[in-house]
Amino acid sequence: MIIRKQIFEGSGQESLFLWGARQTGKSTLLKSLFPNAIWFDLLKSDIFSRYQNSPHQFREVILAAPAANLVIVDEIQKIPALLDEIHWLMVNHHTQFILSGSSARKILRSGANLLGGRALRYELYPLIQAEIPDFNLLKALNNGLLPRHYLSDNPKKMIEAYIGNYLRDEIITEAKIRNINAFSQFLESAAFSNGEMVNHTNIAAECGVSAPTVKEYFQILEDTLIGRFLTSFQKKPKRRVIQAPKFYYFDIGIANYLLKRGKIEIGSEAFGNSFEHFIYQELYAHSKYSNLNYPVAYWRTTSQIEVDFILGDHEVAIEVKSTHNVQPRHAKSLLHFSEEYNTKKLIVVSNDPLERLMGNIWVMPWKIFLEKLWAGEILK
Repeated sequence: MIIRKQIFEGSGQESLFLWGARQTGKSTLLKSLFPNAIWFDLLKSDIFSRYQNSPHQFREVILAAPAANLVIVDEIQKIPALLDEIHWLMVNHHTQFILSGSSARKILRSGANLLGGRALRYELYPLIQAEIPDFNLLKALNNGLLPRHYLSDNPKKMIEAYIGNYLRDEIITEAKIRNINAFSQFLESAAFSNGEMVNHTNIAAECGVSAPTVKEYFQILEDTLIGRFLTSFQKKPKRRVIQAPKFYYFDIGIANYLLKRGKIEIGSEAFGNSFEHFIYQELYAHSKYSNLNYPVAYWRTTSQIEVDFILGDHEVAIEVKSTHNVQPRHAKSLLHFSEEYNTKKLIVVSNDPLERLMGNIWVMPWKIFLEKLWAGEILK
């Protein structure tokens, strides 16, 4: 049984938004945690039509409901006008709401009511290792970690449908993108930047559009929670550092498909890239689910010295290596970073069989690292 780590830490009785890309499991999570809530699913055509045409009827239904302590509205971005009614009910009827959606873009672009800061913001991400009984790393790296995809024995068709029906068709419609072919090409070109620094000019040339258009396309991926940027750590560096951000798709399986990777096997280049992506997903989810909200960044100098992940205010520096036998040469970048910053923990996450201390650098098998991360032993 999959038990999610998103438990809305610190929400109390406050209303909240729950955002997350399609098929991350938002509806399943909410139904399991709040089985007695009044539920409005705006994906259902009859419910959508009724409240799209008459938003005031939503308020009337809530006022007539007995003991309406919690109301869940799924896919709230489909009818931004409902937020005015929800705002009124929160203020005048003290109704608690959970508003779930796959994208805040339509709400933000329409100038709709965002409830005046009265609703907390949470997100749901693809599965993490700690949520999955008998977790299989190779399965995760090949299938990705969207629940249906990870659990499937043959996820390729599901991922193909996800990219075709959602990433291309629905996002193109929502963002009102006119050049469909260019955006489709962009999705694949962006995949080649997955885990890498983004060069807008090069991607623009590949897609046949301008660099500002490519920046807009990346913004659409961020708004729809399909991708995010990993910023460069730049706090008072002695060495000159690269400032350009890196880009990651929100799920390994999506990146794999767009990159046309074959089966990922231990020891391959694709394994190393996907393994790093997997650790990034875990770090980002932990930052948010734990309510620590620490920043995750990378560090790279102009002389090409790079550390994969810097957590917090340089409290932890992490290198991800797919090797089964970490050597001092694998940790050189961590030593360079520690020369510039007083870092509490220097860690190489790897496929080594046992944890060990190599000088002042911890070599941690990925399973042990993730156990310590989620137990609050890496960053507190």
